[in-house]
Amino acid sequence: MTTSFLITLREGLEASLIVAILLTYLSKTNRKADARYVWSGTIAAVVACLIAGTAIYLAVDGLHGKVEQAVEGTIALAAAAVLTQMIFWMKKNAQNLSAELRAKVDASAKTALFVIAFVAVVREGLETVLFLLSAETSNSSGSSVVIGGLIGLIASIVLGIAIFAGGRKVNLKQFFNITAVLLILFAAGLAGKAVHEYRELIGWENGWLVQPAWEMAKGSLWQSGTFYDFMKGFFGWHYAAENIRVITYFAFLLPTLYFYRKPVKSAA
Repeated sequence: MTTSFLITLREGLEASLIVAILLTYLSKTNRKADARYVWSGTIAAVVACLIAGTAIYLAVDGLHGKVEQAVEGTIALAAAAVLTQMIFWMKKNAQNLSAELRAKVDASAKTALFVIAFVAVVREGLETVLFLLSAETSNSSGSSVVIGGLIGLIASIVLGIAIFAGGRKVNLKQFFNITAVLLILFAAGLAGKAVHEYRELIGWENGWLVQPAWEMAKGSLWQSGTFYDFMKGFFGWHYAAENIRVITYFAFLLPTLYFYRKPVKSAA
């Protein structure tokens, strides 16, 4: 639940901010009548994401055996890659996002406003579908993923409205930095899971790399229960993780954190 909450909170906030920027600028430039095109694009994007998400979930849910391992490994790898790309894109563009959108609005016709809102929201929505599907397959708890995702989505909408209504009093840079680090940890877990699924797919069962790096006692806090489900779903923890899975986790985590914390050079 915590994983899906954080995912939809961040993705939903990004989408909410984009829509809010468009609506606010239209209002300030006496183009309130054009707001309906922004809302139409937003609603169309939400419907498209719901349809796509349902179709993907139903297709994946009926898979078993080797096919399931291949699909889950591929989904985990794709989600880790897209999530990481999204984090770095937001870091690079967050400061100039409002100005960029205002420039697009100035040069936009009514149809273009629909397209801008649709593309912005559908991008975040499809990313969310991919991440939630990875969270569900990692934690094997569809209901908790849905509940956490809905709570995060509602919170993101409320927070997005509050930010613009209150004059952006929330420190967005700090918010995105904190959630980015947490999501990088999540992405590292997905990378480790992808390697695990592919290893099982090809039947690689011998050697030091596939031996457990540790084995937790049966019935312990780190082996089963709510805390274990949280650690497994969010950080990719496993009570008997293979050495190759642990190596993959840190091989992904350390350089990603390093490059994320590295200052972005300003454009000339």
